[in-house]
Amino acid sequence: MRSPYSTFPGRWQGLGLLLLRSALGVTLLVQAASCLPDSQSLAVRAWARCLLELASGASLLIGFLTPAAGIIAVLVGVGIGFSWFPVPALVFFNSHLLTLDLIIMAMTCAFLGPGAFSLDARLFGRRKVIIPRPSRLPKA
Repeated sequence: MRSPYSTFPGRWQGLGLLLLRSALGVTLLVQAASCLPDSQSLAVRAWARCLLELASGASLLIGFLTPAAGIIAVLVGVGIGFSWFPVPALVFFNSHLLTLDLIIMAMTCAFLGPGAFSLDARLFGRRKVIIPRPSRLPKA
């Protein structure tokens, strides 16, 4: 089975991807946590948005299934931008420019992948395969 990632860049590129994933993941987790205290009056759509934000934010933060989490974050951002989802009382995406920023960051994470500092790199990273030399059999 082929990995969905082309590479797992390390060094400074990997650190940049880690910072991007962390910023997006923390933003999604804080946004999801802001709607949880008001959980008694939330509709089903608000619960769905909150759970999607929690799942994609946590997944992006640890770097697990990064392209799928990025696509989910894009869909949540588009849903917030077009007001498909109800807006909680404490909202961080009250501006369409901030929502557009979330969508662009999530698309970047989905396209570039997780980087070397992620759970995906540990699970699906490149492996060194050592093929043993054939042993020379003595002639009989």
